[in-house]
Amino acid sequence: MKHTITRRRFIGASAVAGASLGFGLNSGTAAAASAGKPAILGGRKAHTGSFPGWPIYDEHEDQALLEALHSGKWGRLNGPQVARFETAYERLTGAKHCVAVSCGTTALLTTLGALGIGPGDEVILPPYTFVATFNAIGFNYALPVFVDTDAESFQIDANKVEAAITKDTRLILPVHVGGSMPDMDAILSTANKHKIPVIEDACQAHLAEWRGRVVGQSGLAGCFSFQSSKNLNSGEGGAIITNDNEFAARCYNFHNQGHGRSVKGKGFSGERGANFRLTEFQGGLLLAQMSRLNAQSKTRDENAAYLTKLLSEIPGIKPARSPEGCTRSSHHLYMFRYQKEHFANLRRAKFIEAMGEEGCGCSAGYSPLNTDEYVKGLAHNPHYQRIYGQEAMAKWVERNACPINDRICAEAVWFGQTTLLGSRSEMEQIAEAVRKIQTQAGEIAKR
Repeated sequence: MKHTITRRRFIGASAVAGASLGFGLNSGTAAAASAGKPAILGGRKAHTGSFPGWPIYDEHEDQALLEALHSGKWGRLNGPQVARFETAYERLTGAKHCVAVSCGTTALLTTLGALGIGPGDEVILPPYTFVATFNAIGFNYALPVFVDTDAESFQIDANKVEAAITKDTRLILPVHVGGSMPDMDAILSTANKHKIPVIEDACQAHLAEWRGRVVGQSGLAGCFSFQSSKNLNSGEGGAIITNDNEFAARCYNFHNQGHGRSVKGKGFSGERGANFRLTEFQGGLLLAQMSRLNAQSKTRDENAAYLTKLLSEIPGIKPARSPEGCTRSSHHLYMFRYQKEHFANLRRAKFIEAMGEEGCGCSAGYSPLNTDEYVKGLAHNPHYQRIYGQEAMAKWVERNACPINDRICAEAVWFGQTTLLGSRSEMEQIAEAVRKIQTQAGEIAKR
């Protein structure tokens, strides 16, 4: 049975229950019977069911895999499935070109390779992102330059990008974290002013839109991931979309060992290449998964809007806000800031634990990428010291300070995209759980 409790009903029900049972607050039996007691203190769970699992699949995926298997053509060079997926993804996004690749990381590597990004070049990125964005830059021995995060949106602060540009800046790489996006109008204005290309890391942003247009088309290209957690997934996989004919050809060549689409006996093109090809099995899976994507996205849209309405009424809970131009988020993550001063200074880790006890599992999200020891280790890399100099690399660490991002990383809480595939009443139960914890945060803090 699912419960929906408003603040007024909660207070009234608690009072009636206490009076009718005749027990004081010290009675364990009465306390457990109180609908308002947090589960971590012995009360009932706000959410007693389970959110949808992932991935979701049926006989369509069975058929897709068996078709590829029995064809005997398992690679994109001699099979039809990857090409079919590329055509379908072009139609879905409205882009002129799609190049399917082996994962989101290799989508980034392919675009940077097609641009010729290399040693001595600087690439601007946000610190609030998965490490793959950083790794793609480091793989090319270019210098990652972090620009601080906007506190309201969790995205790169578009107003701070221009200050990070130098004579060596060769690329701006915004990341659409959680499926939303930064102020792309401001980023593109800065990029055009300085004649710097923009590649969108849209790995988490399937079907998200900037001013009514699917993301990945505001800049030169967009990179997507089909890793197992993503809204559209094939275990691993990725894609690049672009409306630039020449850039699409360069990306295809790069991901296919420097060969163009007509491989038979032809020579190489471009300057470098790699094998980042998607398999026929993954192409078939993606075609099957795409059959549900629009309906799932609509469910996430509706639940995210409703959950935001509920959580915005709770002091100390600040749902991430998208900029005006973001006309649709993919809601790969539902992100909010947890301000402990409104919860009797209950530590975020304890709040997350209490939410888990309520049946509403969540996480703390990213830690500050720019201060991670792995990232800072780049300053001591002998190749980087040889390319940029020891003094410059020492200053690079200081240059990458992002104080707003530090604060966001200390306050952020995430729900995954499958939570938003739940029912409307389950969104109410999430809000109920937060209210219960807030009401007795002081007691929880003592545990």
